[in-house]
Amino acid sequence: MLEKVPLLPITEPEAGEDQDRGLVNEVLAGKLNAFEELVRRHDRRVYRVTLAITQNKEDAEDAMQDAFLKALEHLNQFAGAARFSTWLTRIAVNEALQRLRRRGRFDSLEEPIDLGDSLVPQQVEDWRDNPEQQYAKEELRTLLEKAIGSLPAIYRAVFVLRDVEHLSNEEAATMLELSVPAIKSRLLRARLMMRERLSRHFATARSGGS
Repeated sequence: MLEKVPLLPITEPEAGEDQDRGLVNEVLAGKLNAFEELVRRHDRRVYRVTLAITQNKEDAEDAMQDAFLKALEHLNQFAGAARFSTWLTRIAVNEALQRLRRRGRFDSLEEPIDLGDSLVPQQVEDWRDNPEQQYAKEELRTLLEKAIGSLPAIYRAVFVLRDVEHLSNEEAATMLELSVPAIKSRLLRARLMMRERLSRHFATARSGGS
């Protein structure tokens, strides 16, 4: 059984891509124990992604396990054009989304979005540059995890890939099989939803402390 892994990453070093490639080559050469090291290096990130998308521990663990099995099975197809972590995360995202569809909780990533003028602010800052940078503190981590969990699946998946895992628009678009403009639209909507949920909390906290 996995230890509890926070939805939001605690500061942890990015796995070295050169080391990942070296381990991949060892696995392809027949040293299967090298794959155990790849799992150890990436299981926390993969679990964060699958849990964020499925919002269900059992589904997240199953999706993670299947993702690693598929990665091992198709490791010879890893061309090295992308980072191994990106390639692996894409597999994990697909596994997580499949479980949502099986449970009838996720119809289509292609759902049209109508933001409406009233929902678009004059300026929208990158979430990572949000004045609430103190979210890294433990007391705000739970609040943020709940806010992320409350997002509809089509927005939550994009938000997690872009603003939690810090993937590029292009990487997220490839993983979710969407266009880059669609990723940007969903990310904008997700950030607006997050701001609305958090602003209510901070407004309550300020009024309570006055």
